[in-house]
Formats: sequence, structure tokens, C-alpha cells
Amino acid sequence: MARPTVAVTSAREGASRLAARLRDAGLSVVECPLVAIEPIDGPPVRAVDYDWVVLTSARAVEQLARRLEGPLPRVATIGPGTAEALRAHGVEPALVARRSTQEGLLAELPRPAGRVLFAGAEGARDLLARELGADVVALYRTVELCPETFPAADLVVLASASAARAFAALGGDLECVSIGPVTSAEARRLGLRIVAEADSYDLGGLVEAVRLAASLRRSSPS
Repeated sequence: MARPTVAVTSAREGASRLAARLRDAGLSVVECPLVAIEPIDGPPVRAVDYDWVVLTSARAVEQLARRLEGPLPRVATIGPGTAEALRAHGVEPALVARRSTQEGLLAELPRPAGRVLFAGAEGARDLLARELGADVVALYRTVELCPETFPAADLVVLASASAARAFAALGGDLECVSIGPVTSAEARRLGLRIVAEADSYDLGGLVEAVRLAASLRRSSPS
């Protein structure tokens, strides 16, 4: 049986890294970004007056570094990928949530947390901001794309709820692999078929989930 073709739908800057890892794993890959990332310009972000800064994605780390003025206080991160991006800037996170969701971070953050700054995507889930009374700064926005055609594929990789919405808008009816429970929930709400979900909500976990889904397809009777 021919190896399945995997469609990567991440924003272009992230799609190439994921596609390379999947090809290294022996998979056939096509790239069709369904989202794009737009940095949001604004005044410098002064974080030193806060007790905690909360970051939920590697993109948030990069965009905060672009606008940051002065040192950082303690930083709490969601996901190992976010933590690694922070370390690449010479900052060790004070907390990396063991469960890579806002709920997971909320459960582990010491209380009272004091003054908290939530720095992330425009329109991000507001659970942390609400529960912690955090100030919010939008560093970037995710724009959903609508390509004229979607490539032939057997599996579709969804690395965000935005990608799930964009794929659903195309009327796609392919098996999907999700990066985590928030993306999976949005995909299922839209009627998409999730056949695998990453155990760790990062690049490595997503690659392993895709490998598992592809292996199951190859072993299924035709």
C-alpha cells in the first residue's frame, strides 16, 4: 500500500519545519498554509512591573522579544515548544505547565499570582486573563486563508483552532491529526474527523501523532 500523503496547514514559517520533520520520518508531505501570522505593532512592552508574564506559544515569545522593554519577571509557559523558544532568548521559564493548556497552567500557577501580564495572540482564549485578572497585550493575529484549491492528501495536520476553521470552511472531508484538545474540540464542533491527537502539544508530539495515524492507515485493509 502506498504511503499516505500528509497535508501541512500551518502558517508558512512553521509549516516548513513540520514538513521537514515529517519527511525525515518517511512520510509524503504537501504544504498548504491555511493561516498566516501578522505581527501587531504597538508601544514597547514593559513587563518588569509584573509578578508573572504568561506566554502560550513560541510566536508569542518571538513577538514579545521584538517589543520588550527592560527585563522580564517570572515567566510561565504553556507547552515545551514555548519554553524552548524562551530559552533560546536566554530566559529560563519559572513554570512550564505539565498539561499544555490554559487550564493546566492555571492549575499550577501559585496563588495569589499578583500582577500578571498575558501576552499572546489577538482573540486568544481569555480563561487565564479572566481567572487571574491579568492585563492583556496582543502581539500578533492569526489570519485564516482560503486557497483556491486544496492538494490531494490522505491526512490533514491541524496545528491550531484557526487552521481547523479554515479547513472546515473549504468543505474538506479528510481525516485530521490535531496538535491538542483545544484544536480537536474546535475541529469536532465543525464536523471534522480527528483520528489522532498529539500527546505533547508541540512539534515532536505532532510528528508522532501523524506517524501513528499514517501507520494505522497503511495497516488498515483496503
